[in-house]
Amino acid sequence: MVALLSFVALLLPALLVRTCPVSIGLTTKGRVYSQAQRAQYGVLVRSDVTRFVVKYANARRWEPSTAVSISQGTSLLQRDLPPACPQSGSSSTSEDCLYIVVYVPNSIYPGSDASTLVWIHGGSFTSGSASDPSIYGANLAAATKSIVANVQYRLGALGFMAPNGDTNLAVKDVINALTVLKTGVPKIGGSASKITIAGQSSGATMVRALLAIPSASSLFRSAILQSDPMDYGFLSTGTQQTMQNFFNKQFSCNPSDDSCASSLSVDEIIKASGTLYSQAMSLDPATGQGEPIRPVHDGHLITHKLTTTSSFPQVSKPILVTTVANEAGPTIYGWFSSPISEHDFQQTVYLTLGSSRADTVLASGRYTVQAQGGVVDARPGLEKIATDYLWKCSSWTFSRTWASKGGPAYVGMYVLGATYPTNGGIPFCNGSVCHQDDIPIVFGTASNPNARQTQLINEMQARYKAFLNTDNPNVSGLTQWNTATSSSTNAILLGGSGPAPIDACTPSFWGSAVLYDYQVYGL
Repeated sequence: MVALLSFVALLLPALLVRTCPVSIGLTTKGRVYSQAQRAQYGVLVRSDVTRFVVKYANARRWEPSTAVSISQGTSLLQRDLPPACPQSGSSSTSEDCLYIVVYVPNSIYPGSDASTLVWIHGGSFTSGSASDPSIYGANLAAATKSIVANVQYRLGALGFMAPNGDTNLAVKDVINALTVLKTGVPKIGGSASKITIAGQSSGATMVRALLAIPSASSLFRSAILQSDPMDYGFLSTGTQQTMQNFFNKQFSCNPSDDSCASSLSVDEIIKASGTLYSQAMSLDPATGQGEPIRPVHDGHLITHKLTTTSSFPQVSKPILVTTVANEAGPTIYGWFSSPISEHDFQQTVYLTLGSSRADTVLASGRYTVQAQGGVVDARPGLEKIATDYLWKCSSWTFSRTWASKGGPAYVGMYVLGATYPTNGGIPFCNGSVCHQDDIPIVFGTASNPNARQTQLINEMQARYKAFLNTDNPNVSGLTQWNTATSSSTNAILLGGSGPAPIDACTPSFWGSAVLYDYQVYGL
């Protein structure tokens, strides 16, 4: 109990002090918030939103994290944004990185019963942070009148490859963050019963992992999964062990020698993690290329696979599942910077899917190669295949299954986005909606949005506000968003009008005639 009260102790001084009004103090229902107190423990990032940075846990290298102790008090609050967890290509990192960046509208006061959105960042489980400018949470917090909490967790080998074989350390980090938040947000005006977890890409995979953990079920009410590559499934213990053995062999340490493991430099570990990432598919093709280091279905913490290869549990939590029109754009057009022939197209499909699946896909006529301006370019076909089976169709299969087991599932596809910074250098993405282009829409961080983008930002923030508060994203004046059924996703277009095209995502094709990776490898 002492550890769980820490969040309360940290934020109470900033938000509960009652003083005389000051120039930009806010009076709500007789409670006055002090500019001085906000300035002491937080940063006023908008005139109506204050940001707090809270350390939620401590962790020794390759050991489970533990929630912070109340005895550490306000020393665990800092005004500056936290260092990211160690990752390649970033100098501002630290192993002491288990922080939550919390955005609190100044209109929220004790007793407000406000909702909380807990955002889990993406980055293939090897990169990213809670301080990424694209997930700056103040605009979303203000628009939804909710608390927005961005969570950091250990990445790469430091989060998933403990030499002694302890798995899912990063998942346990996020559980600690949720535990602290569930105890703390009621003291600052949030409701313990209105916590929604959300994430994009690997962040959405983390959300799915939390949905597969019965012991974490009480920590949140609903979930939002944006662009989760569900085709991969969770790793099996066998695949994890294969990767673990390879990782351990990159060092001279005995796996049980904690002293030796502690003496390794962060750079050595990050380098070894990168080598594992690049070699994973050659070690075991079940890893896939996009998230080879990811949560493990260990049977102890993560007890459900949440795939069609095993008994899917009965569920009740509302979920919101979205993809974007061109998820694979950065991948395909990153690999192939110039047009490719139909022969190269077919070879790539065979190398990716294997002969049996490739034969079915190519014979289906669903993915044809066409010439534009007299030039044959098979990249659009490859992009469509990858988008469908890695993201769109696998997410639709998941949503139909979720609905069949009792849980409300709302499904959507973005056909309008705002170019994510890393997509700016990819010409294809300048006219398409690529992976991550939904993030600036949801968070309202798009740079100079045009009228259509502004309209979509307002729509999605209104829908998120409704979902956070009522478990339903429908808002008066907007297109009706119906829940999925066991046979249909009822997916809508986001940024467009009407239902999303089914195309190859019919139940009889992907997941049936053509198996997903998790089906092929029994994940």
